Parts: sequence; C-alpha cells; structure tokens
Amino acid sequence: MPRIERLTVSAHTIPTDAPEGDGTLAWDRTTLVLVRVAAAGVRGLGYTYGEVADAALVRDRLAEVVAGAEANDIPRLWRAMQDAVRNAGRPGVAARAIAATDIALWDLKARLLGVPLAVLLGRAWNDVSLYGSGGFTSYGLERLRRQAADWAAAGFAAVKVKVGAAPRDDARRVAAVREAIGPGVHLYVDANGAYERKQALAMAHSFAAAGVTRFEEPVTSDDLEGLRLLRDRAPPGMGIAAGEYGYEATYFRRMVAAGAVDVLQADATRCLGISGFLEAAVLARAWHLPLSAHTAPAVHLHSCCAVPGPVDLEYFHDHVRIEAMVFDGVPTPASGRLAPDLQRPGLGLEPKERELERFA
Repeated sequence: MPRIERLTVSAHTIPTDAPEGDGTLAWDRTTLVLVRVAAAGVRGLGYTYGEVADAALVRDRLAEVVAGAEANDIPRLWRAMQDAVRNAGRPGVAARAIAATDIALWDLKARLLGVPLAVLLGRAWNDVSLYGSGGFTSYGLERLRRQAADWAAAGFAAVKVKVGAAPRDDARRVAAVREAIGPGVHLYVDANGAYERKQALAMAHSFAAAGVTRFEEPVTSDDLEGLRLLRDRAPPGMGIAAGEYGYEATYFRRMVAAGAVDVLQADATRCLGISGFLEAAVLARAWHLPLSAHTAPAVHLHSCCAVPGPVDLEYFHDHVRIEAMVFDGVPTPASGRLAPDLQRPGLGLEPKERELERFA
C-alpha cells in the first residue's frame, strides 16, 4: 500500500435556504470542513459539519501525523491522531477534526483498491432505510406540513419534526405533521434536550395522541437518569433515542449501560469518524439496540450498510442540500431507501471545486 503524500483541509460556510432552529439553537449557516488526502495519484475525501476551528486543528495537529504514513494503516493513524490532540482535549473540535480525517483515510483506501467503501467494510445490507428530517421550529405550519408530506409521498417510512422551542405549540405542530403524512408513516419528534424531566414526560403523553413512535433527546443527553426515566415511563410504542453528541466509545458505553435509550444514535462526523462509528455499532449490537446514523447521509451510507444489526439513517434537510450542492455522485433515495453506487469507488463523491470555492 502506498504512503500518504499530503493532506489538505478547507472550510466552507454555506447559508441555509431559510432560518433553521430546534429546541435549543437557531442558525442560518452551516460550515463544512473538507479534508483531502492523497497517495499514488489518488485522492480521498472526508468531512465534518462544525466550525472553522476544526480545519485549523487538522492543519496544525493532524497533518503531520498522517503525511508519510502508509495508507493502509488506518487503525494506527486513528490512535496516533487521538494521541496528538491529548492536550487540546478530544471531545468537540478535536473529535470532529479526527472524524473528517478518518473518513478521508477510509475513502482513500477504498479508492486505492478500486472498490466502494461499503464493499471494503463488508456489506450486511444492500441499502438503508431513511427517515426524513427537518421540521425546524422556525418553520411555519404550511412549510412544516409540505416538507413532511413530500417525504411521505416519496416513500419514506418515517419523518421527524423538531420540538421544544415553544412547548405550548408543540402538540399542535406534531398533530399537523401527522395529518400531513397520514397514518402509515412513523412520526418522530426531537427536542434536542429542551425539556425538563417531568415536562418531557407530559409532552410524551401528549405526542402519543399523534402516534409518535420515537422521542429523541426529550431531556439533555447528559442526563442519563432522566433519559432512563423517560424510557421507563413513556407511552407504549414510543422509543427514546439519544447519542448524536457522542464523541467517543466511552460515551456510548455509559449511555447503553445506564439503560437510557431504546435507539442509540451515532454521528461519524463527530465520533472520531467511520472508525468510531463502527465502534458505536458494536456497542449497539452487544446491547441489542438499533443504531441510528445522525445526519450527513452521503458519509454514513456506506458504513450503515456494514452495520450487522438494525440501522436507519437520518436524511437531514440541511446536509442533503449541501452535499448535493458541493459534490457530484451524491446518492438519490428510492422508495425511502438509499443504496451506494457500486460503480463508484470509495464514498463515490467528487468535489465541485467551483461551488466549494464560492463558500470558502
């Protein structure tokens, strides 16, 4: 296997198509940090959604770890990158920087071998079930209904709506989405940790009237006892999900050991890359929990196909739009499912340089 000749990194801040918000945050732009690694005339890419600071850490701390190493040595490089950020602190910025670089290394290895990443990892599934995700608290009812109805019409098995910014309006908004999608589509809600414990429990019972089957982060994911309370006392048929803010395996282990969730979430663009995502998948499997991949569908698709247990993938409006804007080869859903293009090596993505430059 050839040695890595160079690593480059860039940051691109892209406005949203409308103001977006959830139970605890509002935003009007998203920053994509793109890492590229090259060996033997082949380039791999990886990315995260975070801050410009992520790119600085890749450039200042990780590039020297990766450059000159054998492209095949991903486990060794993954460990070495974590060692390199010891004094910077691994969660947050450092974890995202490692994630983008790890994804690029996996993409490079698959491209050097001339195979899709899903084939390199070993496929358990040919495709992955999606759920449509957006439903921002900043949306009016008309846009909320239209977005959800479009996903249902496209064959998505589930859709998700954000709640928590104005709790007094949440039951009405959720009921409007249920009306828009009909009775045959699963409905998820995501509070992003906005509720207190007893408030979240009351909201869970109000959402049950609309047939909600997944309640994501009803309380902050740092409150494992609160998540367990909700898991034990939520209405029958309503699963509790959390984990998107996990940056390492220890976080996921504590969450599942506490019995805090029915569905474990993980985000490869945060949890130290594809290597970390696969560790989370092992923990989910060991605890007999389904795994749900958080956002960034073009990154997660191949690794989701390699997860042996039940898995679904969030088709997140903001990231779907960005990925189609800046990459060629982005996969398109069919009947609510996503499959990798087995004719394209690696992740199957090629940068649109002019579009990336616009937002540099």
